[in-house]
Amino acid sequence: MPSRKLKVTLTLSPIGRKPNHVRTIQALGLRRIRATVVHEDTPIIRGMIAQVAYALRVEAADDAATRPGRRAQKTKERSA
Repeated sequence: MPSRKLKVTLTLSPIGRKPNHVRTIQALGLRRIRATVVHEDTPIIRGMIAQVAYALRVEAADDAATRPGRRAQKTKERSA
C-alpha cells in the first residue's frame, strides 16, 4: 500500500513572522509564495504544518503528481 502524500503550498510571506515559524517554513522546503512541495504524511510533517497552518494550504496529493522526475507530456505535435 503506498503511503499518503501531502501537497503543501505557501500562501503568505514569512517576512515579519516569528523566527521559529520562518525556520519551519524553510524546513518544509518552501522558499517563496505559491511554492509547492510534496511530503510524506508523517506526524513530524503534520506538526510542522500545524505550527504554521495560517501561512499554508495543504491538500492530499494524487499518486500521478508525486512521482519524481515525471513531467506532463506536450500534446502539440510538430508538423513534418
